[in-house]
Amino acid sequence: MRLLYSFVIGSVLGLGSVLVHSSLPPVGLALALISTVAGIWAIGRRWGGRAYRTIAALAWMFVIVRAGFPGMGQEFLIEGSRIGISFLNLGVLCLVLAVLLPA
Repeated sequence: MRLLYSFVIGSVLGLGSVLVHSSLPPVGLALALISTVAGIWAIGRRWGGRAYRTIAALAWMFVIVRAGFPGMGQEFLIEGSRIGISFLNLGVLCLVLAVLLPA
């Protein structure tokens, strides 16, 4: 059950990050990255396992990668602008940091 919760929390963090990262740059980007690190780290803190943080990080990455592809109306949720590229690159670095931090 904890694996499922980790997956759901990681997906919700990813969705929130996608929706917030481009609003009011660069504050939205910083808020998205900080909430990602805090959320993934809190999963490990709550349940005490790197496996749960890894599952949440993979769910986050799944949502982010899916948001980077065109949707039904050919819209992109993560654009190829400076903010979008920074979000993708820094987001992965923040995930690595959150997974490797001690709980």
